[in-house]
Amino acid sequence: MNREQYRVELEHYGTALAAAATDLSRPVPSCPDWTVGDLVWHTSEVFYFWRLQLSGLLTGPDHYQEPERPGDDEVLDRYADNLRHLLEAVRRAEPEKPVWTWSEDRTAGFVQRRMAHEAAVHAWDALLAAGRDEPIGRELAVDGIDEFLTHFLPSSLAGELGGTVHLHATDGPGEWSIAHDGEGWRVSHAHTKATVAARGTASDLLLVLWRRREVSAVETFGDTAVLDRLLKSAETA
Repeated sequence: MNREQYRVELEHYGTALAAAATDLSRPVPSCPDWTVGDLVWHTSEVFYFWRLQLSGLLTGPDHYQEPERPGDDEVLDRYADNLRHLLEAVRRAEPEKPVWTWSEDRTAGFVQRRMAHEAAVHAWDALLAAGRDEPIGRELAVDGIDEFLTHFLPSSLAGELGGTVHLHATDGPGEWSIAHDGEGWRVSHAHTKATVAARGTASDLLLVLWRRREVSAVETFGDTAVLDRLLKSAETA
């Protein structure tokens, strides 16, 4: 996917999140202890931080001052403003532009991609809170699985994974084989035998990785404890 595709997805899911936020006091089932208002403000503040990075107004978190959360009567307006500015920053930044990130990939392209997925998963949270369990679009979900396996597996693994994991999308092309050899992660798109395999739509596989869905939401074969250890080791929010 390219910058414009990520911008379109960011706008689509960013708008969908706001449209679903009709009751800010409603709990978010997929984010325990959060209300819809908390979800909106979290996403708004994330948008604000990263558009400052893309725009060159900040070069890292050291001098960042988290804005004060507005009241519920203003939080959606602030969210819309931050989304609008982020969309413009995504549009303007060349993907190769050097930008501070927490990843080894310190380019604007990383941020453009990350913001599209941030919006998609949190829009899913907001829609679920509104009683609408709607899948994330397949192309973005496949890209999101790649992003997750590239950037959200821990740099060091506490304990042993105890086997290998294979993910298989059932709604089109998409396979991922995941192993840890004691020194680092090995992820490929090869079709290989694994200790545990999980099959489901790309959206459901992505949501399982982000611990939005239970493992039971996809079809599994083999030792699911290995998949559970992989999920528990990953850094999710």
